[in-house]
Amino acid sequence: MSGSPAVVMRLVASAYAVAEKAGTIVRKVLHSGELGIVEKTGANDLQTLADRLAQQSICASLSKRFPKITIIGEEDLPSEEIQEDLIETGQSEEILQRSCPPEYSQLKEEEIVVWVDPIDGTKEYTEASRCLHFQAVAQAPHKGLDTPQPHSTALWLLDNVTVLIGIAYGGRAIAGVINQPFYNYKLGAGTQLGRTMWGMLGLGAFGFQLQEVPGDRRIVTTTRSHSNKLVTDCVDSMEPHEVVRVGGAGNKIIQLVEGKASAYVFASPGCKKWDTCAPEAILHAVGGKLTDMHGNAYRYDANVKHMNSAGVLATLRNHEYYVSRVPQSVLQALKSD
Repeated sequence: MSGSPAVVMRLVASAYAVAEKAGTIVRKVLHSGELGIVEKTGANDLQTLADRLAQQSICASLSKRFPKITIIGEEDLPSEEIQEDLIETGQSEEILQRSCPPEYSQLKEEEIVVWVDPIDGTKEYTEASRCLHFQAVAQAPHKGLDTPQPHSTALWLLDNVTVLIGIAYGGRAIAGVINQPFYNYKLGAGTQLGRTMWGMLGLGAFGFQLQEVPGDRRIVTTTRSHSNKLVTDCVDSMEPHEVVRVGGAGNKIIQLVEGKASAYVFASPGCKKWDTCAPEAILHAVGGKLTDMHGNAYRYDANVKHMNSAGVLATLRNHEYYVSRVPQSVLQALKSD
């Protein structure tokens, strides 16, 4: 290709490398067994050392290379000097070689907003750590992750954990990177852990095999740990053949693009912009859709409120069907922004 890659392509290429670095940090903290857990608003809203270090790494690395972009991270962290070993300067060469979609080729740094969730699925991450610690004690002298049990609860929980970096322009999610730090963990010792997927409007999505649920099946994925009557009623109204309850917004979108679910239904406030920006961009890049429960798009401008107050409804196909099934009680309870 001729000339220097467009700013947004360089940003996505950096975000890819930075997400992989963050995934390594997330694994290392779990290995250490010292999670440094802090409750933010309660037992279901936790922050760990991995959240803090991964966010510092992501934000500092991207800010160093792109000083004029706006970065909004989940964790409210004090300003402090970042350790040099947390800085990632690499970029994905494969992404740099791709042609930028024309509509984004002239974007300037100051027009871009980056939404960061250093660990999506922190609750599952901490539960997995406790399971592995218990397993390690029970199997002494072996040490935790050195002896994974293929069917243990801990492994399933780790599948829920992702690192999310979403890139927005003009209020719209246009690109996203999702790292799964523990992908392939079920294969046992000696396996290369982790994978990174990315997508961009006008280019498509990469790092996974796109699949769809068979057309005659409706499989709904929803929250594992934040359910209530509103959520349950809304899921039931979709008349699903199966309901899959997992943690993490990123993980639920992965369920959609890998053919494990038809719709992600969460009829409740709770999800934030950093939970949905990266997954939405990847989903939209393959023809899917993410809206609130009314069918309205969320905006990702720097000054929007962080809460997705009107819930989340995401699909790979047939979005209108699922929007049409949302009960009036849900629509009245969840006012669109």
